[in-house]
Amino acid sequence: MQDAATAAPPPAAAPPAAPPATAPAAHRAAPVRDALFEPSTLGPTGRPLPDLPLPPLPERHGPARIIAMCNQKGGVGKTTTTISLGAALAEIGRRVLLVDFDPQGSLSVGLGFNPHSIEATIYDLLMRRGTTIDEVICKTNVDGMDLLPSNIDLSAAEVQLVTEVAREQSLARVLRPALADYDVILIDCQPSLGLLTINALTASDGVIVPLECEYFALRGVALLTETIDKVTERLNPRLRVDGLLGTMYDGRTLHGREVLKTLVDGWGDTVFHTVIRRTVKFSDSTVAGEPITSYAPGSAGAEAYRQLAREVLVRCSAG
Repeated sequence: MQDAATAAPPPAAAPPAAPPATAPAAHRAAPVRDALFEPSTLGPTGRPLPDLPLPPLPERHGPARIIAMCNQKGGVGKTTTTISLGAALAEIGRRVLLVDFDPQGSLSVGLGFNPHSIEATIYDLLMRRGTTIDEVICKTNVDGMDLLPSNIDLSAAEVQLVTEVAREQSLARVLRPALADYDVILIDCQPSLGLLTINALTASDGVIVPLECEYFALRGVALLTETIDKVTERLNPRLRVDGLLGTMYDGRTLHGREVLKTLVDGWGDTVFHTVIRRTVKFSDSTVAGEPITSYAPGSAGAEAYRQLAREVLVRCSAG
């Protein structure tokens, strides 16, 4: 921006970009109720931050709520959020299963696995009859958190599933035996709206949309919600948007603050109060092959995902 003290009058400011269309009522997540929480200071979204108490340990595990981490745009923090949210949920006593549903296998790599040396993956579970989910599940270094790994073989499944009967329900079918053993199942979707993502949405109870706080990230939200509408109408009537999550936020920049405000203006309480800020700790933890909650447990990033875990549990129970 130019200095206001110039000889010539400043040019007229360009009109701000129009905010995204207001979210349909069906997609609005349950707001955090004032009766449950005492609001404190204003958060980065411009709303009072709720005081989320630490939830009690569950008396028993299951049935699992399945949540798809979905955005057709790449590089918005889907995999980082899947790992970190899963680890934060495991910290508070939830049994968590992470599903790597991206042929790139980034989720598996981010947890320290070599996708090329894994004997059985989610591909085998989908396409090879007789493969059981127990043969594919891998234990992670986080207590209470397991993984269904993936590698490049999964890219072939999108082609092979085309000829399958009820192809959109394939993932839901193979996950069914695990529902009783876990509290939350998080699916890391590939950055597209193809058949694999449709499978993930059909299997899920809710969707979390990680959204980078950049202008171009806003443009794809309408296309994604259109896809969610179609899946809800034709394949999975229980599906809902649990929330939109601002990621890679830098509050020092005007652009970042404006994008986040535009998101809240368009989607209201569907936007999580928790916002994930940029930090090099996320990259470092990925290289180390562990979640930020164990790699840098006292960092702001770890605390943000612990806050998100509590917020997700509140929204799930409210729904």
